[in-house]
Amino acid sequence: MWYVSTRGMAPRVNFEGALFSGYAPDGGLYMPEELPLLDRETLHRWSTQSYPGLVKELCALFIGSELIPRDDLDGLIDRAFSRFRHREVVRLSRLKNGLNVLELWHGVTYAFKDLSLSCTAQFLQYFLHRREKHVTIVVGTSGDTGSAAIQSVQGAKNMDIIVLLPKGHCSKIQELQMTTVLTDNVHVFGVEGNSDELDEPIKAVFADVPFVRKHNLMSLNSINWCRVLVQMAHHFFAYFRCAASLDSHVLPPVEVVVPTGAGGNLAAGCIAQKMGLPIHLVVVVNCNDIIHRTVQQGDFSLSEAVKPTLASAMDIQVPYNMERIFWLLSDSNSQATRTLMEQFERTQRLHLSKELHGKLSEAVTSESVSDKTITQTMGRCWAENRYLLCPHSAVAVSYHYQQTDRQRPSAPRCCLAPASAAKFPEAVLAAGLTPETPAEILALQHMETRCTPMRRGEDWTLMLRDTIEGLSQRWRDLVCVDRKAW
Repeated sequence: MWYVSTRGMAPRVNFEGALFSGYAPDGGLYMPEELPLLDRETLHRWSTQSYPGLVKELCALFIGSELIPRDDLDGLIDRAFSRFRHREVVRLSRLKNGLNVLELWHGVTYAFKDLSLSCTAQFLQYFLHRREKHVTIVVGTSGDTGSAAIQSVQGAKNMDIIVLLPKGHCSKIQELQMTTVLTDNVHVFGVEGNSDELDEPIKAVFADVPFVRKHNLMSLNSINWCRVLVQMAHHFFAYFRCAASLDSHVLPPVEVVVPTGAGGNLAAGCIAQKMGLPIHLVVVVNCNDIIHRTVQQGDFSLSEAVKPTLASAMDIQVPYNMERIFWLLSDSNSQATRTLMEQFERTQRLHLSKELHGKLSEAVTSESVSDKTITQTMGRCWAENRYLLCPHSAVAVSYHYQQTDRQRPSAPRCCLAPASAAKFPEAVLAAGLTPETPAEILALQHMETRCTPMRRGEDWTLMLRDTIEGLSQRWRDLVCVDRKAW
């Protein structure tokens, strides 16, 4: 399996090369050169798999046994999921009136990103151990990515992680999950800006290809292909648990409702569609609605500013995984994708061609919801089911209520729930409900914290480069000490 850049100007790489990269050298994102098409027999065989079993099958397809033999792969994935609280790793809650909620948040940090990042960290360790190498991971986060990435790699001697978080734009619990980890390989910066602003120094650093190579830099944001690969399992699991009988002549459809910010879960769903999974995708966003405008009108243009919402992890203006979707729907046309994205980066405005917009709106339905709708949805779900939704999950469930209230017939529907309500007590209170907070989250408030400020007016790119250079020097010093001891 080979991977190519969506912009077509970078050499192709294998899975290991894509894993250790952030953006491709030409500024694009890595995608499989060819997608395997799954026949009816394969889908039937996979339909009885557990969630970890589906992750294993997908990873085997997209990694290849020459890089990671199947026995090793299965062991790495079992280890990745060993810290999850639910025995099935994810759980489908079947609620009243056909509401299916797929809980993706039973990992250490109570968010879906634990699923993909725990696997990604295991693959990184596997290759780093074989190569005797060190990497520095740089992550920008609007909420849950940072804490999940930290938990997946903390304490690893051959990995350092730098996390940039937007001060005041994450929930208090999300911030504490990052700043209370004091292990030597974890370095957290609090940025006086929003999530799009903190992405700028990260992108500037990764644009310096010699610097990236010299310091073995990589990212664990959903620009990393491995994140998208593992997240494809959400869609297969949702389909197999919610579909009517697979014995009919035509495989029955399932509607998967995806709340999204940067578009990683949406890109994973589009790839699953292309592989032959009969799902219809509904993407739902908060009032930061660039994806909704793109699906509805072909208008991929920035708004004046990011608007803070109760669904804070989705407060994103630049959903970078849309580049993967544009490439996929334009039949892997790298030149067209490069032209589109370079225009967007230059002008911050883009209008899709009629053909591309038509393909997008055929593959995906969209909706945008307000904070008022989020709290109303949280309140209704509690009243009807005694079930607490996080605000991001409520973004998805609001679509289900909208459709059932209009009595619109549809295929079975599954709403992805990316986080636990326990992480968002402020939103729960705003909905007039009572938060339920686990003891390990309550304990965060009494722990020591560590966070380096990045203030407005400072050169954030220079601060980031200096930190990376210092970590590389520390690694070289450690290697020298180890060799002398040997």
